Amino acid sequence: MRKVIGIGETVLDIIFKNDQPIGAVPGGSVFNGIISLGRSGVPASFISETGNDRVGKRIISFLKENGVGADYMFVYPESKSPISLAFLNERNDADYIFYKDHPRDQLEFVYPDIEADDIVMFGSYYAVNPVIRPQVAAFLDYARNKGAILYYDVNFRASHKHEVMKLTPNILENLEYADIVRGSTEDFEVMFKKTDAEVVYRSQIAFYTKNFIMTQGSDPVELRAEGGLKKQYAVEKTETVSTIGAGDNFNAGFIYGLIKYGITRDMIQRGFSEAQWDQIIACAQKYSMNVCKSIDNSVDQAFGKQMNEEMKAYQEETT
Repeated sequence: MRKVIGIGETVLDIIFKNDQPIGAVPGGSVFNGIISLGRSGVPASFISETGNDRVGKRIISFLKENGVGADYMFVYPESKSPISLAFLNERNDADYIFYKDHPRDQLEFVYPDIEADDIVMFGSYYAVNPVIRPQVAAFLDYARNKGAILYYDVNFRASHKHEVMKLTPNILENLEYADIVRGSTEDFEVMFKKTDAEVVYRSQIAFYTKNFIMTQGSDPVELRAEGGLKKQYAVEKTETVSTIGAGDNFNAGFIYGLIKYGITRDMIQRGFSEAQWDQIIACAQKYSMNVCKSIDNSVDQAFGKQMNEEMKAYQEETT
């Protein structure tokens, strides 16, 4: 089976409701999606860094417990692991405060084995951070040369708004690496001061990659794809406990869909059918909806097991 490799930050999310802590879960943008894929039986591994402390040990054990390879985790011997405080509002959307103690980041890792049509998921500040940019860019280069599909989740927070000008070259280089780009309305408002999907696509994305997804919370998902495909997907109304992992798990469901329906890098570059996009976006929305039903950052174990069984059944039918 094809593999998924995630590269991104790790953090312990401490979640607050009405200013009182209600839970603490290992997290990070790409991390959350990789955990969901591990729970769905997809071969996955994660490249990141953590501190040499109780939180760091918990993050590494959490990866392993959920079937995700942790061989590419770099542990800083004298640093504390990052912490995030997530304050849920009345709509259960989160406002964040981050605490990080890696004053001399020097990410070191052995490259995992990558084969054609494996999938690399990258994004967030980690993918543009100037301090580790040489290592991240070199890995993306390696993965692209091996024939992997590169999926870029922009996930650019307002807390980094003051760095947009400085980081723009790294953002544009990531767009160039990517076969598929996803971002939220908030991301593009922060980066480009634009929120209309068509405007963002035409002015910022299409030159670099033709496959673009914009999520807009409870508003329809916007798709622009190779071959001029332009489509909206309604978002089903659902009771939410927390929206913290909604976008991260949209990514996970999308990648699950690519593997389930046998979408290769060549098919992405040449363009595949609208019906196939419909199937893949449906998987993405299913994952996103599931994660909103709890304070966990990833889909629940029962859902993951069900998705694994559905993938096996589909692949048996079609081979």
